[in-house]
Amino acid sequence: MPLRPAVPPSVTRRLGSMLLPIALLAAAPLSAAAQDTADDDLPVAEIQAFAEVFERIKRAYVEEVEDEDLLRNAMRGMLSELDPHSAYLDSEEFESLRESTQGEFGGVGIEVGMEEGQLTVITPIDDTPASRAGLRSRDRILRIDDTPTDRLSLQEAVNLMRGEPGTRLRLTILHQDANAPQEVTLTREIIRTRSVKHELLEEGYGYLRVSQFQSRTGEQVDEALDRLRRDGPLRGLVLDLRNNPGGVLQAAVDVADAFLDSGLIVYTEGRLADSAMRFSAGRETAAPEVPLVVLINGGSASAAEIVAGALQDQRRGVVMGTRSFGKGSVQQIMSLGNDEGLKLTTALYFTPDGRSIQAQGIEPDVEVIRGRLEVAESSGLDVREADLQGHLDAPDEQRARREASERLREDYQLGEALNLLKALDVLSRRRDG
Repeated sequence: MPLRPAVPPSVTRRLGSMLLPIALLAAAPLSAAAQDTADDDLPVAEIQAFAEVFERIKRAYVEEVEDEDLLRNAMRGMLSELDPHSAYLDSEEFESLRESTQGEFGGVGIEVGMEEGQLTVITPIDDTPASRAGLRSRDRILRIDDTPTDRLSLQEAVNLMRGEPGTRLRLTILHQDANAPQEVTLTREIIRTRSVKHELLEEGYGYLRVSQFQSRTGEQVDEALDRLRRDGPLRGLVLDLRNNPGGVLQAAVDVADAFLDSGLIVYTEGRLADSAMRFSAGRETAAPEVPLVVLINGGSASAAEIVAGALQDQRRGVVMGTRSFGKGSVQQIMSLGNDEGLKLTTALYFTPDGRSIQAQGIEPDVEVIRGRLEVAESSGLDVREADLQGHLDAPDEQRARREASERLREDYQLGEALNLLKALDVLSRRRDG
């Protein structure tokens, strides 16, 4: 039987000194639950194997490698093999994450993740270079400038795509339904995300767009609902969560609570006792009875799926569109000192009926695929007042209605959502009559 060669004493001493802080950290009291679930016995054989690999790299690798780099890479490997969202964060990556949570950073406005080992677009953020260039959910990013993405970690890819506003970025993209990749050139800019938009599609029918969940999104939804009702009661509302990558959990709870006056919204489960949480609706509700259609697609992820799942399970609205992304895990950011940290998946989301969102997504009640209404071509001789140079523009209210009409023509899913709301309104009036 072959015997494993003994680890040289110099390596043992070196590793012992470097691993001591890790051992002390492991011995530190995290919580009672963490102590209950932790295994006191370290796997000695595996640690010896690690030390042997470390020594062979130090002795035989073609270039000299610093001990700190090897250990950081080992930590990256540990976390990257767990799931696509857990990661080791050095000081630069930790600062980058902090910038993104503040809602303003230099980049192209794209939420990405790893899917089947490939860098994948979760969703482009509204009104950013990525959305204007036509990037879509599930697009594969094959190259960032001249760097192939197949060997990049998620954080490395994010770091390459961010940069100074005004600088250019080339992405090689493979659309989900395409046979060949295409190259897209984007210009970075300061990404300032607006969380909530609203407008009237027609008299009595409102449109509420939530592009992502930030700390004040719940308040902004309440304010938008108040504005939509100034001209009269709402007979129906479209809540648009398409291409919403998620965000702050409490904001998702607040948005769902705007339409629910009781019942469970979401709960989480993990190995630690403090990762098990339950969130329920309160009695004060901004729009408890407005007929509701919720639009989702493959770019609706995380917190957006929490809202859609809660409203669907509570029978509060009709979910329309296509299956959502399926990102149902909770990450915690943990500081390791020296401005470094780790992002670790600690729990999973579940809808009120106990459905796991993770890798499943939310299935719509009514499936409507992405499309566009085409208008028959005219002779090209038609001239309208709006085409004449120096024409007088319509009042703001009429212009807003015209823009809403054009939006419905361009957005097939939104048009179908409005049609469904009108049908629900007719049925409701017949029942009441």
